[in-house]
Amino acid sequence: MTIQPGNFAELSDFALRRDELRHIRQSLHSNPELSFEEHQTAAYVAEKLEEWGYEVHRNIGGLGVVGRLQQGDGTRSIAIRADMDALPIEEATGVSYVSRSPGKMHACGHDGHTAMLLGAAEYLARTRRFNGTVNLIFQPAEEAGSNSGAQRMIADGLFQRFPCDAIFGLHNHPGAPAGTFLMRSGALMAAGDTVRIKIKGRGGHASRPHLTIDPIVAVSNLVMSLQTVVSRSINPIETAVVTVGTIRGGSASNVIPDQAEISVSVRSFSSQVRSLLEQRIRQLAASIAEAHGATAEVEYELGYPVVSNSEQETAFATKVVTELVGADRVSVCPLIPGSEDFAYFLEHKPGCFLRLGNGEKSAPLHSPQYDFNDENLTVGAALWARLAERYLLAGQGGEDVEHA
Repeated sequence: MTIQPGNFAELSDFALRRDELRHIRQSLHSNPELSFEEHQTAAYVAEKLEEWGYEVHRNIGGLGVVGRLQQGDGTRSIAIRADMDALPIEEATGVSYVSRSPGKMHACGHDGHTAMLLGAAEYLARTRRFNGTVNLIFQPAEEAGSNSGAQRMIADGLFQRFPCDAIFGLHNHPGAPAGTFLMRSGALMAAGDTVRIKIKGRGGHASRPHLTIDPIVAVSNLVMSLQTVVSRSINPIETAVVTVGTIRGGSASNVIPDQAEISVSVRSFSSQVRSLLEQRIRQLAASIAEAHGATAEVEYELGYPVVSNSEQETAFATKVVTELVGADRVSVCPLIPGSEDFAYFLEHKPGCFLRLGNGEKSAPLHSPQYDFNDENLTVGAALWARLAERYLLAGQGGEDVEHA
């Protein structure tokens, strides 16, 4: 099969589908479904893909959907992922297509991510200007925090059943101009871990503290000591965050309780720093509790790992977005302390996770006022279509692109 180089998807190819994509996105927005509950969303996606001629596989890792499309005799394959779930937040946007489900809303833009990939899916099926295999992954439960949709789909044999040479995904980025891309090779988004520490002492009357082992004093000491973990244990050129989010202990001012608890959010950008943070937090909890005559129980929950983009795939994706929107609309992405379960895919396959500006005045992610910027729909759809076409042109007699 011969494909002429330069004959790739452009923004103009999607201009006539702008209203349709907006309708899809706003319909998804009006009908949000939380992690592990995306029944209607998954069914809608699967029906659209089947309508366009994809080989559709449902219920991958629960409610995941994979659309597979082969064209020509090419042996290369690409995977592109969009997440589908919403958040347990009461919407306060005031838009006409507001959530119809009280206490649930698309406050992270997954409605837009899904609509953009559906837009690319229709285009690729209609034009078929590629040579190889396209795997479109519609993933549930990105917001789950643990045992997420990515983990479940991988455990269900995602990459064995739908082999790919590389995988790509994106997330919208409030604060950056709409239609601009932020790219970064290597570590992009942080590993996010949660620590729950319980200090057990011996309670008693507040007037007789010498007869007690006060867990409130011990846990207060621990909170302050945790503030030194990053500043005194982590190399200054590295980045890490240790934040105590909750403190619980006691029920009356004249009672010293038996125990007190804190929960801690821990963010890091390398496996070495991640391990060191765990080591130091465990050491501090144990030693401070012992110094007060108390004991410490530490529950350390490893969350999503670091999102680490491979160099060659990032260079390729950067070239594609530059072709699409121009060099002046592509910039280097700063490190992002938030977490994302696309990281699990990148532990198995080389790939790149991109950020797409949602507007400088956009409300932040996970805000009741947040809304996905519909001006991005044609940009994202064109990106995924062009990326697939360009990736699957390699080695077919046209412009060649080296990949890992």
